[in-house]
Amino acid sequence: MTKKLINSSDSCVDEALCGLVRGSGGLSLLKGHRVVIRSDLNSLKGKVALLSGGGSGHEPAHGGYVGAGMLSAAVAGGVFASPPPASILAAILSLHNAGTSGVLLIVKNYTGDRLNFGLAAEQARNRGVAADMVIVAEDCAFERPSKAGRRGLCGTIFIHKIAGALAEEGCSLDQMVLKVTEVLKEIGTLGVSLSPCSVPGCLPSFDLPPGDMELGLGIHGEPGIKRSKIASADEVVRTMIDHMTNRDSQSHLPLKSGDSVVVCVNNLGALSSLEMAVVTQAAINSLESRGMVVARVMCGSFMTSLEMAGVSISLMKANQETLRLFDAQTSAPFWPNLSTTCVSGRGYVIESEATRPQLQDDKTSEGPLSPVMHNVLVRVCSTLLEKQEELNSLDRAAGDGDCGNTHSQAAKAIREWLQDHTVPACPGNLLSVLAGLVQEKMGGSSGAVGFYTCIALCFPPKTDRQTDIFSLYGGADTGDRTMKAAEGAESTRGLTAKAGRASYIAVERVNLPDPGAVAVAAIFKAVLESLEGQK
Repeated sequence: MTKKLINSSDSCVDEALCGLVRGSGGLSLLKGHRVVIRSDLNSLKGKVALLSGGGSGHEPAHGGYVGAGMLSAAVAGGVFASPPPASILAAILSLHNAGTSGVLLIVKNYTGDRLNFGLAAEQARNRGVAADMVIVAEDCAFERPSKAGRRGLCGTIFIHKIAGALAEEGCSLDQMVLKVTEVLKEIGTLGVSLSPCSVPGCLPSFDLPPGDMELGLGIHGEPGIKRSKIASADEVVRTMIDHMTNRDSQSHLPLKSGDSVVVCVNNLGALSSLEMAVVTQAAINSLESRGMVVARVMCGSFMTSLEMAGVSISLMKANQETLRLFDAQTSAPFWPNLSTTCVSGRGYVIESEATRPQLQDDKTSEGPLSPVMHNVLVRVCSTLLEKQEELNSLDRAAGDGDCGNTHSQAAKAIREWLQDHTVPACPGNLLSVLAGLVQEKMGGSSGAVGFYTCIALCFPPKTDRQTDIFSLYGGADTGDRTMKAAEGAESTRGLTAKAGRASYIAVERVNLPDPGAVAVAAIFKAVLESLEGQK
């Protein structure tokens, strides 16, 4: 079973709710129920209260969206299980007793949620409570939805936000239902998964072979519409948006060129922030390529599926009124601090004032040695690219496993430069060019060392400035096993790391040659072999 950092599968929901509330000064728990409720109930007097909820495992939904300007309370069920009618009714009555003018229930379109929230609403009305319910069903997966209809997914939080802003402005219950119902028609969501998730104490919710992804699955691991091999982020996002806007589908979101949209890129649980940012960039590009205006962007974990590796994209067609409500302030602890500036049409790249390395391009400097050095560089680049995985493997033993990738970046940068530039005849000029390329493209400590190595070769032979630079900025001395090995790469096998990432690894685990030293040795070998071959 999947490892989870919990105390027990039986108590994890209650402990999670307690952790949420104790860490948020504006939230409280309703005694005897899994209900997160605003601490300032007095401020709700005369206003419509908003209640939502559903199964746990989708954190921060729904308790994380309780606060002024969003939900008044949220009811939690067990993991992926609808909350019981008794707890929903208790939440409604608590809000009613606070003097609210009515209670609006915002419910995702799942049979259990509709049934339990609906029963509680009926019981509340029988007690004289003005209660109404809207169903969120914005899933764009199925071209021909079944009788159950479209599922409610992450687009639900758009409704939490719009309705919350309306409630703060004193909108009546009937008016709010009408306005929210119109907004619901303009929302669509589609998800894609790279791995399953598992309920605490249970096996994974479904099987997904390595290298496969599933399009259109639900937030509880319900089957999607298509399985395929994992593709690039650009391709995946393009496929998702194509499907969401396909007019042949009954579940499509009607969007056209010129429409303004709010985008929510939602982490289903286990994607890294780096991946999420890549997907966000892909979503913006894909929408703009269709002529749409991206007005606002949300990127993060908003409605998860435990530890599922995947992402959903929610789109909301937006006009000025929708954006005004969307931008309204809220104290809900998990609503992000979003910019109110339109994303599309904004210049987002500025010129750097920092002095950049000058990549010399003096064609008059070409000389007899230019072809020789060109061939040397080609050989060095090929060698580094061939050794990429070997260097990564060595680096994984004592570092972050990217040494090969780092040197590969340098090799690719030099190859690209060679396509459009003449290699200068003067070795000093060439080294200056390489120093600039390595410093700009390579990154990591290898990039800095490579840069200073190139510069060091241009210094007078008697200077020790290069060693001073290594020690001053890198904190390393000869023998410290961090890219400096006087007797060669192999001798680093027995060195104890005193600097760099390897210094944090237990000595007995570091028994391979230093990957940086191996890379340097490979470079010198490639230079020698290339020169010998050109004699």
